[in-house]
Amino acid sequence: MKRCLLLLACLLLSACASAPLPLRPEPLFDDARFAPPTRPVDADQVFALSEPMRRYVDVEVAPQLRRQGLRDGLVDALYSRSQLKLEYDSTMTRTAAQAFEARSGNCLSLVIMTAALARHLGLAVQYNDVFSDETWSRNGSLMVNSGHVNLTLGHRLGDDHFRFDGGRTLIIDFNPPEPGRRPLYRAISEATIVAMFMNNRAAEALAEGRTDDAYWWVRAALVEAPTFTPAYATLAVVYLRHGQPQRAEQALREVLDHEPANTLMLANLVHALEAQGRRAEAAAAAQRLAQIEPTPPFHYFNIGLAALKRRDYRAARDAFTSEVERAAYYHEFHYGLALAYFGLGDDAQGRKHLAIAMENSTTGRDRDLYSAKLERLRQHRVQ
Repeated sequence: MKRCLLLLACLLLSACASAPLPLRPEPLFDDARFAPPTRPVDADQVFALSEPMRRYVDVEVAPQLRRQGLRDGLVDALYSRSQLKLEYDSTMTRTAAQAFEARSGNCLSLVIMTAALARHLGLAVQYNDVFSDETWSRNGSLMVNSGHVNLTLGHRLGDDHFRFDGGRTLIIDFNPPEPGRRPLYRAISEATIVAMFMNNRAAEALAEGRTDDAYWWVRAALVEAPTFTPAYATLAVVYLRHGQPQRAEQALREVLDHEPANTLMLANLVHALEAQGRRAEAAAAAQRLAQIEPTPPFHYFNIGLAALKRRDYRAARDAFTSEVERAAYYHEFHYGLALAYFGLGDDAQGRKHLAIAMENSTTGRDRDLYSAKLERLRQHRVQ
């Protein structure tokens, strides 16, 4: 969620500059080469309310909504620990109904669920893309550029007229910023939110080896919001996994023609060119990438893993420390640092970073793993 003056400058200049040519995803599709999806890819299901959701707001918490007002009552009902008890979980991207049933989801899933309930009550909803320092995470073997979204809820004003009033809105953020920090954000359309959902589903399918399903999800994302550029990188990865590097290159260059310094597209272009045996062009693209981003994501992390394997714990500690200095809240970096400290015999620092890893983990599975390791350490210390 993390560039306001620059954006303002661009808007001021736009009156003098011609608009960029629109992105055109349709020529990039190759439907005949992919098997049909194993499950329907349906945009209408993203925000669809289930009967339990309707019953919850129309019956179970209706007295609270009347007492506190629709907006404040809904927020308290959803996020009070004594009521719905939602948990943040990045294991998968869920629809509104799935997030409600599971009582958990990543920030996008929880935004979608909250928006669906708010709209059912007639509340005004605005989606926000939050600007933050660029954050990367991993999904299986894939590296993912992790964005962040939140939403703004307004009161219902009148029977059939809705508007946003700066003094009457409330920002709902499921991964709030550090105290004292006020992140910048921009309003985005519901179509972009749907495209984000579908692109996430595509990335999750890729991580599970379901390349055909990934194709249909990312295709739907691009149809929904052709200017959502991360989906072009996902489509390129689909084509690379499917043995179609020329198609991958075509998808990447569609964006690079408009954004020549887009590091996500350049990084994937290197792989697409190498897969075609065009090593000189791949090297040139890699050099261009290095000029923009000298140290790629997970560079020191991979060095740290290699050091752990050869039991060079001092080198591992230094490498993982370098990653923590770039991304202080990513759990895998702290877990690697904990292992390095344990290898060096510094149990106090090892426990400290293992606890940080557990606190910042985003899936129940990871939290259970780190919690179990901490518990074993405590038991060992007692014995």
